[in-house]
Amino acid sequence: MTSSIGLVHELLDRAANERPDKWALRDSSGRWRYRELAGQSIGYSRVLACRGIQRGDRVVSITRASREAAALFYAASRIGAAFVPLHPNMKSYQLLPVLNRIDPKLIVTGPETSVEDLHETGFELLGKDDLASHAAKVLDQHDGWEPGEVTVGDTAAVIHTSGSTSIPKGVVCPHAQMTFAATELAARLGYRADDVVFCRFPMSWDYGLYKNLMCTAAMAELVLADGSDDLSLLRLIQECQATIVPIVPSLATMLTRLARRQSRKPLHVRMFTNTGSELTRATIEELEHTFPACTVIPQYGQTEAKRITVMPGGMASDKPGSVGLPLRGTRLRIRRGDGSTADPGEVGEITVAGPNVMVGYWRDPESTARTFRKEGDPECTWLYTGDYGWLDEDGFLYFSGRRDDLFKRRDIRMSAVEIEAALMDVPGVRAAAVLPPTDERDLAMVVEGDLEKPEVLVGLRQRLDLAKIPPICVIVERLPLNAHGKVDKVAAEIFLKDGGE
Repeated sequence: MTSSIGLVHELLDRAANERPDKWALRDSSGRWRYRELAGQSIGYSRVLACRGIQRGDRVVSITRASREAAALFYAASRIGAAFVPLHPNMKSYQLLPVLNRIDPKLIVTGPETSVEDLHETGFELLGKDDLASHAAKVLDQHDGWEPGEVTVGDTAAVIHTSGSTSIPKGVVCPHAQMTFAATELAARLGYRADDVVFCRFPMSWDYGLYKNLMCTAAMAELVLADGSDDLSLLRLIQECQATIVPIVPSLATMLTRLARRQSRKPLHVRMFTNTGSELTRATIEELEHTFPACTVIPQYGQTEAKRITVMPGGMASDKPGSVGLPLRGTRLRIRRGDGSTADPGEVGEITVAGPNVMVGYWRDPESTARTFRKEGDPECTWLYTGDYGWLDEDGFLYFSGRRDDLFKRRDIRMSAVEIEAALMDVPGVRAAAVLPPTDERDLAMVVEGDLEKPEVLVGLRQRLDLAKIPPICVIVERLPLNAHGKVDKVAAEIFLKDGGE
């Protein structure tokens, strides 16, 4: 995993040259070796070029994660175009403004994509299957074709934030930052060529998209399981003999529940990597019990910097609640409200500078100026994450929550993240959303689980100060998740209005 590689497609070309017959990608419809993935990406790049797509243009993919979507990512890289993955379930009120801002030269769709609104946009559409068919023909007709120059500063991808409360912002991700993050993470986590990485997440989320790059950097195999039925996940993990499984807390809970019903232990899983929300100590212990050979690795990051910290393997129990140490070359600073550096143990805003920090938001100079700040060295950009946390004396980061997760109630400062972690530690709770107080209502929680409100309250009294226990509690059969596998708090608010006090 040499640092000399600076372009996204160079990671693939190296893997195809060194291990051409090594399995690279698997999805529900088939499997490709590295030479096949590289060949497909070259064919796709020629299709894009024949359609007039040039360096700096945007190619949108509104499909589930698949071999074809991965090949399109590398194809766009080859000609210097920016790959823009969007989730097929994105609502029209968010999708249409995003497309207008991106102004794509081409939108690639899949059978799961609703194209009714897309036809009205006037943008060129191409089906995923048609792209593959055209690529086969173009490869035969344009043997001498060569792409133009691409530089490490060109935009490799525009990855959109979740947009849970507003129109998603597109994070501009240059080649240099993406390849650094992918190679550094693969090395830090110890990805190996014999690993099989099982990824349930969409490519529209950086957690899913980067798995393609990380596996390619390590020449491992990636299994794309986006859209797989919940009940089939454990069976699929067993069938493909997965050794690494990226998770979020909701997926961890689901896998342990499914595993409890089976006598056969999936011993081949050696690592779970977590992001999105904090895993409770109880969840980590249950994963380690259910998957006896595994290590659970907490992490912290944002799309704006991909990954910021990673917990060294085997240290989660030594530093409970921590999300690890910064990546190589990454500077981490906790800041007070006046911008000064906080002391160890003092909560403040998490800010970060380093080779993993992206360059801003697509066509959004105001948000870029607020979030990506030049301070001191003109070559150094500090990302103001809007997240809060603290560092211990050893430099380990502890995450406290988003700015919106921190609030005062009865003159006591508290965090929705802390209360949610306590809820997830209560036996019988499968998922939870804590909603800070507003002018119309008090602090509230919406809980998915097999227990009654009094049981939830008793469980919280054993884990929290009384002042931090929400007086409003709604129990539901299922809390909806967003495309990233996180609890959808907008939906939780609706549950609260329908069933709350």
